[in-house]
Amino acid sequence: MAKPYPQVILLGDSLLEFAATVHSGFSFQAALQTRLIRRFDVVNRGFSGWNTANVVKYLPEIFSEPSASSPKIAYLRGDRQIILLGANDAVLPLETTSQHVPIETYKENLSKIINDARIRAHNPKILLVTPPPADEIKLKGLDIAQGHASAIRRSAVTASYAEKAREVARENPGVILVDLWQAIMGEAISMAPGDYQPGGPWLGSPENGKQGGLDTLLPDGLHMGGEGYKVFFDEIKAHIGQDIVPEERGDYVLPDWRVVNPPKVALLPKPSPLQ
Repeated sequence: MAKPYPQVILLGDSLLEFAATVHSGFSFQAALQTRLIRRFDVVNRGFSGWNTANVVKYLPEIFSEPSASSPKIAYLRGDRQIILLGANDAVLPLETTSQHVPIETYKENLSKIINDARIRAHNPKILLVTPPPADEIKLKGLDIAQGHASAIRRSAVTASYAEKAREVARENPGVILVDLWQAIMGEAISMAPGDYQPGGPWLGSPENGKQGGLDTLLPDGLHMGGEGYKVFFDEIKAHIGQDIVPEERGDYVLPDWRVVNPPKVALLPKPSPLQ
């Protein structure tokens, strides 16, 4: 019987679907798989345009009941699971939009997802990620160009959905919060400190009128570019793979070549090509 690898599942919307793509020379999923190579498989279950209601409906088709032959979900995202949803739930309920999920229903849906029996049966380490900020200043022009009367996302509304994700993490013991909203906004402020006054309106909001570093981190006002995904990866590194010692290969799912083909002479360590 084949030996299944434990999995790290990326469950969410386009912010995770696009994590597989190379943005300005950086791919979040490739960086994570490299960090976990030969120990975990990173499986992308990001669905562009989906909201939490869609995920709840299709959970039985996304996750199967665990069995002796099925891979163990390590992080949800499987054995580990990363969940990043909310950017589409926070779309405003306008005549031209269809993705909006009321904020309390969004909270309920997140709780349903992380407590679903198919997921909990794997006893995964769950990382719940807040949606990142929305750059309403940039989104307004792009949304109007697509035929909407105004921006379909508001900076303040997206921030309130991020707060609901924080509440869900606090109310579910064992769930780890990854505050991507705070990480992206903090980096955006550090990139242009003169554009934000402490206690004042956030970058990307009409009240502030300036985008600061959001212009680089969120190139289209919603999705992360390479620099934004690097910020996200730095947040995830604190929780996944932090205990891996690359030179120690005893935790490989399948054995190192030195085990299956023992060298005839003592070999000195070779520098990693990734260093």
